[in-house]
Amino acid sequence: MVQKKFITIYETLRKDILESNLVYGAQLPSENELVEQYQSSRETVRKALNLLVRDGMIQKIRGKGSVVIYQGLTEFPFSDLISFSEVQQGLGLQHETTVEVLESITANEVPYVKSALEISGTTRLWHLIRTRSINNQVKIIDEDYFVKDIIPGITESIAQQSLYAYIENELNLVISYSNKSITFEPFGTLEYDIFGDDVAPYTATVRGIVHLEDTTKFQYNISRHLATDFKFNDFSRRH
Repeated sequence: MVQKKFITIYETLRKDILESNLVYGAQLPSENELVEQYQSSRETVRKALNLLVRDGMIQKIRGKGSVVIYQGLTEFPFSDLISFSEVQQGLGLQHETTVEVLESITANEVPYVKSALEISGTTRLWHLIRTRSINNQVKIIDEDYFVKDIIPGITESIAQQSLYAYIENELNLVISYSNKSITFEPFGTLEYDIFGDDVAPYTATVRGIVHLEDTTKFQYNISRHLATDFKFNDFSRRH
């Protein structure tokens, strides 16, 4: 099926905004310029711009045209069980992942994780901290605890890519579901060290317990997002 022209224009402009080719406050080309650039009708261009307005990407201002109002919010599908690299690919964004910590510890060292995963204190865990950056600014701190007996062989290289791809494709395990909660919390030492002190000192913190197909709990995740950069998306239907 041939993609409609207004969708092509919308996706092209959206990509330019997400990749900061069009930054906050920048003015888009006029409707006349877009008509000429894409060899399309004015109605087609307006449909594309209306989609960008709907997405919170631009604002139409009388006498000025369309201005970018998107400020780089980190969209993460809170209700979905999906890896960061899958989100990145889906949004067409280029993020950088840095492994800050990869170590082996016992569950006794993290009592709240021991309790959440319902494991013994002597159980060995992978403790992993990764930062997610865009334009050299850290947007997310991901801290994970994996049961080593269930998820063996994690390396820094694997952690820098997609752990879920490794778990599913290399270990042949089926990741099934998770329970998540979200709170807004003040910075601690870790957050100040990584995010710095020149931003609002609060995080939107998402905690999750992830289960395999047989209901085994194998991962405890703490995902800390800058509160000012966090956007919660969900879909609800009554009946």
